[in-house]
Amino acid sequence: MLAATVVLLLVVVASIAIGAKPIPVDQVWHALFGHGAGHGAGHGGSGADADVVVRDVRLPRTLLGLLVGAALGLAGAVMQALTRNPLADPGLFGINAGAAAAVVTAISFLGVTSLTGYIWFALLGAAVVTVVVYALGGRRGGSPARLALAGVAVTAALNGYISSVELLDSAALDTMRFWTVGSLASAHGTVVRQVAPFLAVGVPAALALARPLNAMALGDDQARALGAHPARTRALAMAAVTLLCGAATAACGPIVFVGLLVPHLVRALTGPDLRWILPYSAVLAPVLLLGADVLGRVVARPSELQVGIVTALLGGPLFIRLVRRRRMAKP
Repeated sequence: MLAATVVLLLVVVASIAIGAKPIPVDQVWHALFGHGAGHGAGHGGSGADADVVVRDVRLPRTLLGLLVGAALGLAGAVMQALTRNPLADPGLFGINAGAAAAVVTAISFLGVTSLTGYIWFALLGAAVVTVVVYALGGRRGGSPARLALAGVAVTAALNGYISSVELLDSAALDTMRFWTVGSLASAHGTVVRQVAPFLAVGVPAALALARPLNAMALGDDQARALGAHPARTRALAMAAVTLLCGAATAACGPIVFVGLLVPHLVRALTGPDLRWILPYSAVLAPVLLLGADVLGRVVARPSELQVGIVTALLGGPLFIRLVRRRRMAKP
């Protein structure tokens, strides 16, 4: 965990220092902890420019990457444990589709165009779809298979609705085209402040589910014998996933492979105990997300590749190689 934390700190520094305009580490330090005016005066204004870039652009982007990465890693680990499926991801319960459907509705029918406006619609859509999926799949104990099938069905229906609205409304299509790619580029302090309260609740809730989810891995009957409450645990787990994945998707769009790949990699290091998987996922998922974001800035200078594209390009082949070379470790 100490090594993982050190790697995360290094990636955070790289995220702040590397971009279209490389900034030396000493200027990054000064921008964060020094006095921009004096520094800029001594460097012909370049120091002041660096301060603005670091404080107003890269710092919020890095903070959002940290929050979203931790949220996606935890959501993926909880999803895989809840469904007992190591290939499950946060989109399995229709959360991404619910958020996207709410966003396209807000854009097309209500005229909402700003991120700070439709983030609330995305959160509401994620929450509503989670309730619907749990209502459809939660009968007779709400088995993992029933919940997964309900999520797939709801996702298919919502994707059809999203495609229909986009075909009929070119403005919605243009806005959704950027959002659905998955990006940290539009991050700013307001978005971070809006997302943080949801994650402040969702992260502790997910970590607290480690023991009951461990018990449920043995089956519902064994879990009850060990003092767990399967129905309540599923409801709490879905609520935590909604908060985590809903907030992350609302802020950045659906980013693939982070919630799927990181918990699987962590299980190879820690084994099946969720008391280790969950905190490791919360630390290592931001490493993957911020690392992909930095790589996207470097390979396409002076432009950049959106982080959702980079995670797909990296995650797809890596996950295929992982599945082919290792026997899948079940959560």
